[in-house]
Amino acid sequence: MVCTLLTAAAFTRSAASKKQDDSAKGNSFAVLELFTSEGCSSCPPAEELLARIQKEAGNKPIYVLAYHVDYWNRLGWKDIFSSSEYSKRQYQYSQQLPAQVYTPQLVVNGSSEYIGSDETAVSNAIQAALNGPGGASLNITGQLQSGKLNLNYQVTGNTGKSQLLIAVVQKHAVSDVKRGENKGRTLSHVQIVRDLHVFNVKPGHEGAEQISLPAGFNKEEWECISMIQSPATGAIEAATRVAI
Repeated sequence: MVCTLLTAAAFTRSAASKKQDDSAKGNSFAVLELFTSEGCSSCPPAEELLARIQKEAGNKPIYVLAYHVDYWNRLGWKDIFSSSEYSKRQYQYSQQLPAQVYTPQLVVNGSSEYIGSDETAVSNAIQAALNGPGGASLNITGQLQSGKLNLNYQVTGNTGKSQLLIAVVQKHAVSDVKRGENKGRTLSHVQIVRDLHVFNVKPGHEGAEQISLPAGFNKEEWECISMIQSPATGAIEAATRVAI
């Protein structure tokens, strides 16, 4: 079932399984933004699906981001990965798409949304994104320096008044849930967004920025995913991993 802010609706998860195509056209990509919570019993199947997609993605331009929202914390279990900023991002999407606010909700390339555990719909959405026409491109590198990451980026294509987003991602974590809808369960998480930094793209479509990194950040267990996004429409125009 799907968890909304006030109600829960029945949902039968599809058993279909599809592997993604090995190639993307031009600058095509698929950014998968899952809005999830340890306090929602419908979320673990969606996170398991995203974990499989992440594992099978290989070198394809598929970027998985899991945002833990905070509005379920009031029901007895505080998700340690949750943030009001991620809830705010989901509410923004609800206005732009438009769409209802619920978990597990998956937004693809900032332009369409799906129930995060609907394997057939998610697979088809990824396939459509990878077979799309592409558009802008983003090149970005980062240099570690005393808990900071110095970034240099270059954007090509017609991106208008866009923003550069840097998601700092913890690749894996496990939680033992003591209360709430998932009481007694051990939950495995992937691609947890721990910080999201937003900058205006500089004139000339290139520039340098610096972000602070969480304690314990390392290149083996963490990564940074960058996106170019229109703040007006929510559409993601380019995406790539930061080469550190």
